[in-house]
Amino acid sequence: MDEHEFRQVSLDLASGQLVAQLLLYWHQLLESEARKSPLLPVLAGHKGHSQNEEDGIVLEIFRRIGILSRTFVEIGAGNGVENNSLFWLKQGWRGVWIEGGAENSDFIRRVFAQAIDRGVLHFRQAFVSAENIDELIGSTPFAGSEIDLLSIDIDGNDYYVFERLTSLDSRVVVIEYNAKYPPPIRWRIPYSPDHAWDGSDWFGASLQSLVDLFASRKYSLVGCNVTGSNAFFVRNDLLGDKFPCLGEIEKLYQPARYFMTSGLFHHLAGPPKTSIRIDGVSEPDP
Repeated sequence: MDEHEFRQVSLDLASGQLVAQLLLYWHQLLESEARKSPLLPVLAGHKGHSQNEEDGIVLEIFRRIGILSRTFVEIGAGNGVENNSLFWLKQGWRGVWIEGGAENSDFIRRVFAQAIDRGVLHFRQAFVSAENIDELIGSTPFAGSEIDLLSIDIDGNDYYVFERLTSLDSRVVVIEYNAKYPPPIRWRIPYSPDHAWDGSDWFGASLQSLVDLFASRKYSLVGCNVTGSNAFFVRNDLLGDKFPCLGEIEKLYQPARYFMTSGLFHHLAGPPKTSIRIDGVSEPDP
């Protein structure tokens, strides 16, 4: 065995050990969650076309509340290959993708041309802000309607965009949160319409701040995914007795486990670099 082959064998062995350790960690984590309640949606996590295990959690939520219009809106769709609505588009749903990146937008127009031509996918290339979100939605076929799923993942102004979004009503909302600030901490970046994520931990809002905002819009938190990336909210009139730990944000919160992002069977993603900015919006308990 030459040096190159030896290195490759060593890397393969190390990779296999790492996957085994992650699988063990994953199962222990889910066992810990199940002790809180065996009915937590996070236990149904599954990666279909989502970045992490969001697809399975959303599927479980809809299993409990039902599906009505089979429609979605995704704000911050990326290149469309890995987001929170492709899973549903592939099952015959109709929806809207809004994405600001030029490269991602070109990719969507090319790869998803058939869906766009058929009218099942409406695509808008636009940089989303609190000021233009209602106008953007207003230019789509879903303006003023009730949809099943809304996903917001724009790496920054997510809080402010949802705060100003009034042009549609969604039964379920998936939104990114900043897991570095656990409840009951209320924190969010100050609003800037031209904010662009710099790869650091300077983004979004704490889970508690989002819970407060969503409560004012008559939504409740039903769970977070295990990587500490996305929170899942359901409109209050749909809750019934279908979800455990409602109002117990500390039980539903998941800390930042960004090293799990990109899937257990691919590669480890490191945490965002640390931003030294200190002008975040922090609020005391009401």
